[in-house]
Amino acid sequence: MSMKYIDEYRDAELAKRISAEVARLSEGRQLKLMEVCGGHTHTIYKHGIEDVLPLNIDLVHGPGCPVCVLPMGRIDDALAIARMENVIFTTFGDMMRVPGSRGSLLDAKAEGADVRFVYSPLDAYKLARQYPEKEVVFFAIGFETTAPSTAVTLLRAKTEGIKNFSVFCNHVTIIPAIKAILDSPDLRLDGFVGPGHVSMVIGMRPYTFIAQQHHKPVVIAGFEPLDIIQSVYMIAKQIYEGRSEIENQYTRVVRPEGNVKALEAMARTMELRPYFEWRGLGFITHSALKLRPEFAEWDAELRYDVPGVRVADPKACQCGEVLKGVIKPWECKVFGTACTPETPIGTCMVSPEGACAAYFNYGRFSMASERSRLRMASTSQANG
Repeated sequence: MSMKYIDEYRDAELAKRISAEVARLSEGRQLKLMEVCGGHTHTIYKHGIEDVLPLNIDLVHGPGCPVCVLPMGRIDDALAIARMENVIFTTFGDMMRVPGSRGSLLDAKAEGADVRFVYSPLDAYKLARQYPEKEVVFFAIGFETTAPSTAVTLLRAKTEGIKNFSVFCNHVTIIPAIKAILDSPDLRLDGFVGPGHVSMVIGMRPYTFIAQQHHKPVVIAGFEPLDIIQSVYMIAKQIYEGRSEIENQYTRVVRPEGNVKALEAMARTMELRPYFEWRGLGFITHSALKLRPEFAEWDAELRYDVPGVRVADPKACQCGEVLKGVIKPWECKVFGTACTPETPIGTCMVSPEGACAAYFNYGRFSMASERSRLRMASTSQANG
């Protein structure tokens, strides 16, 4: 597709034509495809893409929401820092309401802690320059998409010698999470709609193992409705032709080599942790980043005494299963009742990228259930 204007990416007639091609290519097959990125999940449910695609295409949601995958213990560590005297604790807005075992950052703010939401680490850095008598901490979260902005801010802090600024680093990396999904015994996948924003930084090469070792196609996708529908078509075409390759639908943004300068900034400031706990996936080796020893003066984990305790998720919450794609959000026992965006029990209901929030905000829970019933009926007819 060669398009220039936003409405062209939302052409309903073109979407139907591509979907008809998907139906032709996948006839007689039940295909389960995982969209890794939470941004894709929201596009799918905001624009009703599941209802355009044929019933034999089942889209499941992966661990691509950085807010959702943070374990409760790391939230408790953030709360411990935020409640310290003389600290201005800064964070992205969607972290404010994520529940820890002792409340959320919004609760801490209501209790008197100086917690502020910012749009970037540079905003936090500016606060450090504005209030030299305060300790300003930035709660760094996100995949490789947001890590470069943290890296650039750290380089600036070191160059300018700003010592009252530090980073509580919780950046995670996408490839180990996908490996954990592929190694999971309770999930069978036929292909991946690859994350667009992460791939803008890391490029295409890191996904090669998915095609070569696991024989699953990956198509890196943009975030408009037709981006996702075309990506599903490209996956279905690969499967129809017996191929497993890494393809790039999002060519207007993603380059095969990624963003070399962003990767260099990350390499100068951060290194892989030996292991890191993910909500729902447990401990995964080399799956997260920490600051390099050269940046120890700006490392909040070294500067402050944090609990560092592993905290179990609430028993009622099934965020882990949702993040692994094992269940859909509406299948969770507390979805839409005890757990809503206003009263979240789990992280998937908090973040704008969370799958549960996507289902809830776009009113998809009843329709998802009906679609699942139709899909099962269609499968039994095909098998019968």
